Amino acid sequence: MNLSVNLQMRQSQSLVMTPQLLQSIRLLQFQHAELQAFLEREAEANPLIEVEAGTAQSAPEGGDAPDDLAPLSPGADLAPLTGTRDDGEVFADAAERIGDNADAARDDLAFSGEGLVLSGFAAEDDGIERIGEGVRSLRDHALGEIHDTFGHATERALAETLFAELTEAGYLAADPAERAAELGVALEAAEALLMRLQASAEPAGLFARDLAECLAIQLRRRGRFDPVIACVLAHLPLLARRDFAALARLTGESEADVAEMLSEIRTLDPRPGAGLGEPEATPVTPDIVVREDAETGLWQAELNAAAFPRLVLRAPDSIAPAGAFRAGERGFLTQCQQSASWLQRSLEQRARTILKVAGEILRRQDGFMAEGVAGLRPMTLMDIAEALGLHESTVSRVTSGKFMATPRGTFEMKFFFTVAIAASGGGDAHSAESVKLRIGRMIASETVDHVLSDDDIAAQLREDGIELARRTVAKYREALGLPSSVQRRRELNARRLAG
Repeated sequence: MNLSVNLQMRQSQSLVMTPQLLQSIRLLQFQHAELQAFLEREAEANPLIEVEAGTAQSAPEGGDAPDDLAPLSPGADLAPLTGTRDDGEVFADAAERIGDNADAARDDLAFSGEGLVLSGFAAEDDGIERIGEGVRSLRDHALGEIHDTFGHATERALAETLFAELTEAGYLAADPAERAAELGVALEAAEALLMRLQASAEPAGLFARDLAECLAIQLRRRGRFDPVIACVLAHLPLLARRDFAALARLTGESEADVAEMLSEIRTLDPRPGAGLGEPEATPVTPDIVVREDAETGLWQAELNAAAFPRLVLRAPDSIAPAGAFRAGERGFLTQCQQSASWLQRSLEQRARTILKVAGEILRRQDGFMAEGVAGLRPMTLMDIAEALGLHESTVSRVTSGKFMATPRGTFEMKFFFTVAIAASGGGDAHSAESVKLRIGRMIASETVDHVLSDDDIAAQLREDGIELARRTVAKYREALGLPSSVQRRRELNARRLAG
């Protein structure tokens, strides 16, 4: 075998990720708040950039959008969003050429509940007493309750050490027995402190060690705790399964009496700490406003100027006369001017791309405006990408964290993407969300004598022209937070006995 060294020439193409290209990709996926923060940082580093934020703060939940949203029509000039435009070449959408195999799948919407036993009948709180107060953490609230309960400094310090850390639900984060052993405190003393704290803390049920103790504390406050209901709380799994026959044998009461106890337990709050220390929700600023054209009756997507900060560029001469700069300063300003111009064109292209994608989504999902979720059609990121000549990853970036204000509410643009479910008769496919809505309505209309199993639901959907397997029905039912047919039948029986 002969070894030799040769020179060969090969021609190939590659995409170089320049800083400007990376910046354009980041701008495309930024949400409104992230974009505003990014531009403010750029303005601090670049003396030729000024940022002016929009004035509108929220979108309507129904009906026409108010005038203060300042929408921009599809044919409008985007220069007001970015200040004075350069006459140079229009910025190319480099993100369309990036094939990084972004995840194109849309996560299914999941609706979760608290379970069957206590599905959330929390005590109402109108918040009037908290007006004027700042946001307090759950730990701050716990420390306040400890301070109000214990007047002696030693007891207060010990209680703070043992009980101040709570879970989000308001339960003790650590076992008091273990903490007391670590501190060398007698278990009886720690238990006595805990009993005093649980008896006075607000809301009732705070500082409980588990769900059963939380419910018992609330029942004691109402004067409704007795040995019978204590036995029921000791067997919560049976209550969750609605096994009234087993509970009746354990308690010696009738099944109707057990059902009445369930009705009372359902009025309790299983998560007394859930509403404490939560920051106020931040209002969403929609990027797109959907309006109905009065003449044609068609739906139109318009840019919301409040979601697109206005970028104003200053000329270098506005800082100081040209002769006042040294050579290094002039070079710095020239670099700043080039960076600002690129950023300006990137923002214009970002706005165009968002509007273009939103318009195509609206064209395909116009049935949603008329019928709601039932009118959603199957649609994927690839469908939009092929229709607009974009890459799938570009559509994914555009629709993530961007919101659309419609007459039916404000939704993330990802919401309108849903998988297709084949029709049994060979007709048009159905969207997964519309099928979930059908399943939810079927279950909501059940009676004690007519509870549908997953097989029954699949058969009924097949009669309506929707081909769906039983296991898929079960998956969608669980995604909606709905229990099995056995659990639903027990729940309906419990309501009938309690009624």
